[in-house]
Amino acid sequence: MAGMFSTKGKYALRAMADLATHDGWVSLGDVSRRQNISRKYLEQVISLMHKAGYVESCRGKGGGYRLTRKPEEYTLGQILRAAEGSLAPVACLDCTNGEICPIIDSCPTVTVWRDLGKVTAQYLDSKTLADIVSDKTRTSGVTDWHPKDSRVRRPSGNTAC
Repeated sequence: MAGMFSTKGKYALRAMADLATHDGWVSLGDVSRRQNISRKYLEQVISLMHKAGYVESCRGKGGGYRLTRKPEEYTLGQILRAAEGSLAPVACLDCTNGEICPIIDSCPTVTVWRDLGKVTAQYLDSKTLADIVSDKTRTSGVTDWHPKDSRVRRPSGNTAC
């Protein structure tokens, strides 16, 4: 699993955090430069946030985007759902497409994915935009866990199968 969330979700969090740390109207060009996100892609992401009612826009000189609420009033789960459509870790649990997996009643792994989805949603719904913009320990401990450490380790050398 390369990642549960697409760049759209990652960029939505970064763009919203950027808007949260700047007062007034913020141009997408400024957000794009600060966050190293292409302006064209950022427009798509911000459009999703606008559609969800999380940002408002003002055209013209001095215009741009700004949050519609205080940063502490947005959960990370809300932002990711608006960007991604779902927090389901696997497609068979994504109810946004209106389809139910045909083997859900007999699938031996469905409870694992369901429980992972619940834990993920609970965690993301417990964190707010204010939490990530005010986190002074942002980089402290980041390397304590790395996805490569969660991979299966295979013995090295010439071993017989």
